[in-house]
Amino acid sequence: MTHALDLPADALAAYLEAHVPGFHGPLNATKFKGGQSNPTYRIDAASGAYVLRRKPPGKLLPSAHAVDREFRVLQALHGGAVPVAHPLHLCTDESVIGSMFYLMAFVDGRIFWDPALPDAQPAERASIYAAIIDAMAAMHAVDPAAVGLSDYGKPGNYFARQLARWGEQYRASETREIAAMNALIERLPARCLDDDGAAALVHGDYRIDNLMFDPQEARVIAIVDWELSTLGHPLADLGYFCMALRLPRNPALPGLAGLDRAALGIPDEAALLARYAQRSGRPILQDWPFVLAFSFFRLAAIAQGVAKRAEQGNASSEQAVQAGRMTGMLADMGLAVLDNEPR
Repeated sequence: MTHALDLPADALAAYLEAHVPGFHGPLNATKFKGGQSNPTYRIDAASGAYVLRRKPPGKLLPSAHAVDREFRVLQALHGGAVPVAHPLHLCTDESVIGSMFYLMAFVDGRIFWDPALPDAQPAERASIYAAIIDAMAAMHAVDPAAVGLSDYGKPGNYFARQLARWGEQYRASETREIAAMNALIERLPARCLDDDGAAALVHGDYRIDNLMFDPQEARVIAIVDWELSTLGHPLADLGYFCMALRLPRNPALPGLAGLDRAALGIPDEAALLARYAQRSGRPILQDWPFVLAFSFFRLAAIAQGVAKRAEQGNASSEQAVQAGRMTGMLADMGLAVLDNEPR
């Protein structure tokens, strides 16, 4: 029995042999457990290992699942200071596998699915978190114009535009009324931060499981899953990453709340912010509670989109339904940050 997310191996191999220099089939495709938004596969072929990312099949929200944007940013960054996989080919012909996709080189590294890093020692955990912040600062230091990305996002008013976009996406996938989401949609715009200077390249989904590490060293060797990347305010990435400190120990979105992070060797939020400020030269003296509340709101909107896709039957992960149920919890956490933390 075939599944909508299965790849037509023979047709795909023939296409890649014709369009990717050095590619030789036959191939075998294995779907990764991640890539919930854009299904992701390991491709093992006669010529080596590759990774394929595709748009999911079925009816999709407007502007979502932009694998062509992912491919573009990989092309711009490859070979520079920001570690990314080598992009090989973008296929916009949906007849090949049923949706747009791109192929990139396989990166042999470690992925940590749990930010608690249960298999590491305290000193290694501290080094890994330092490497995460350093890679983020390097990404934000990229001059978009110098790498051909000056038009990769609209200039200015990043948070205001993001709030409008994710508010629309949330409404388009809304399945029940959530009071905390309504409150965030109403209140966050008045707290928006101004863009401080030129826009930076922001990843949009900067969390530990979207980073690949050297097999032995605490060093990021590839930042993956660039679907939500754009030009914007760099604190958005920092706030999104710091959410993990506050999220509960949930299987769908494992967080660090309730753990003895000092004993584990994981830096606290103040230490992470200080290292980022040192590495980036960007002071973090603005409305940090807004940054966090925005991050919770946006993740809640994303989770609601996952829930809607699961309801329609085309979500690409078994965790999709569970992640969708988290919308209300995330919205409550965002509202609590906005109400209870000093500016």
